[in-house]
Amino acid sequence: MTEGPREEETEQRLKRSQEEDEEDQGVKRRKAEGERRDNDRKYPKKKVVLLMAYSGKGYYGMQRNPGTSEFQTIEDDLVSALVKSGCIPENHRDDMKKMSFQRCARTDKGVSAAGQVVSLKLWLIEDLVAKINEHLPPQIRVLGVKRVTQGFNSKNSCDARTYSYMLPTVAFSSKHFDTANAAGFRLRPETLQTVNRLFALYKGTHNFHNFTSQKAPNDPSARRYITHVLCGEPFLCGGSEFAVITVRGQSFMLHQIRKMIGLVIAVVKGYAGEEVMERSWGQEKVDVPKAPGLGLVLERVHFDRYNKRFGDDGLHERLEWDRQEDAIQAFKEAHIYPTIVETERQEGSMVSWMATLPIHDFEATATETRDSGDQKPGSDGANVSDSV
Repeated sequence: MTEGPREEETEQRLKRSQEEDEEDQGVKRRKAEGERRDNDRKYPKKKVVLLMAYSGKGYYGMQRNPGTSEFQTIEDDLVSALVKSGCIPENHRDDMKKMSFQRCARTDKGVSAAGQVVSLKLWLIEDLVAKINEHLPPQIRVLGVKRVTQGFNSKNSCDARTYSYMLPTVAFSSKHFDTANAAGFRLRPETLQTVNRLFALYKGTHNFHNFTSQKAPNDPSARRYITHVLCGEPFLCGGSEFAVITVRGQSFMLHQIRKMIGLVIAVVKGYAGEEVMERSWGQEKVDVPKAPGLGLVLERVHFDRYNKRFGDDGLHERLEWDRQEDAIQAFKEAHIYPTIVETERQEGSMVSWMATLPIHDFEATATETRDSGDQKPGSDGANVSDSV
């Protein structure tokens, strides 16, 4: 056979193969479209919010990073579960805008949540929560679902966010304390009083440009309103003493809470004078240390304005989760608290971080920040109002 006929035969084979592939793709597409139409008829697609809890260990934060599959996030697993459970069509997997998806808070790498809320449009299938959870790992759970208005956006509709930070109380020991005996440290009542007096200074509106990265002193978005900061009574867990700090504010910038806690620790330990706190809200650049991310937990998000406007209209539920409180507490006790305690015991992240405090210069104006070490890929932290 000559070259001409052989080449022609090869081209015809390739053409037939391409036509068969296109036909197969068309069949699959028509099948998917048919299934979607069937679901649209069987289940109404509605705007809802999902109440979520998760342990952030091993994840690169909440928000998906398209094109960076090696950095697994909470939303990667959530979207996969939504598709597998039949709540959203397959073609929504890579384009979250199609389901009007919005998270209330973009938690950072390693940060956990007991009361995260996301809003999206999905098919209201039967046993929705149970079916989604079937496809999620144990450290991520959907705990509740509620219908909301079509224009609802979980981030923009949120009035305030409450975080907690669980830490070993040795963080408040004197800088001269021998950390080789960290497990034996016990927080004295008068030290706890000092800690809470310093935390109370954060309440109100301040310029927190020194408590994040890439934020100019004259940037209006650096002004944040804090309504509550308190360190609770210490308790024993796993042979060591811990305490939980609770912080509530309208919104927080990247690393803001960790830096708020880090600066108070530096003052209590004796590395910095109390005046550094007032100075940190001024125009100059102050070197503010950032506490480890391990103990940070998004506790709950608040929708007071939405509840006032729509919560009692007879059509929509109030965005409150009293019925889920037991499930929230059970999840924290099973997945969040043990992870914090065990990781602290194994890795000693707080004690290791405490050893870096002497390198900070609290007297001089900082020439550069030290924020970039564990920033999530794809996040520049420049104008973040819901990530800590």
